[in-house]
Amino acid sequence: MKPGGQILLLVEDDDNDVFFFRRALEKAGLDVAWHLASDGEQALQYLSGNGKFADRAAYPLPNLIFLDLKLPYLNGLEILEYMQKQPALAEIDVIVLTSSSEERDRKRAFELGAKKYLVKPATPKTLLEILGTSRLTEEAKL
Repeated sequence: MKPGGQILLLVEDDDNDVFFFRRALEKAGLDVAWHLASDGEQALQYLSGNGKFADRAAYPLPNLIFLDLKLPYLNGLEILEYMQKQPALAEIDVIVLTSSSEERDRKRAFELGAKKYLVKPATPKTLLEILGTSRLTEEAKL
């Protein structure tokens, strides 16, 4: 990844969904580095620059986050609540990608700043459309 490149954080605990996401990124052909947080605690560590993610050169803040809500340790809504309280994280676009189709989860995610809410399984086409229209790719074109 070249300096100043685009960074994506996937917060997902299901290995099959991680594989699916990796394939969608490959198909998109975008110049995007991405990192994985496999539970809510790792996501919080990544965003706060702690634990194994303490090296900001290796783990810079992302431009875009795909966030599952149903995670071990801390759920996705708790991650969004944390982000909302941190000025440095407030501008990061968050796309919720979850199995929860409950209206209360959807409503709360938007209240906490999520830009989109997708219920799994999302199609590769949907993911590619989001990646193609996100600020992530707009910045890459500059």
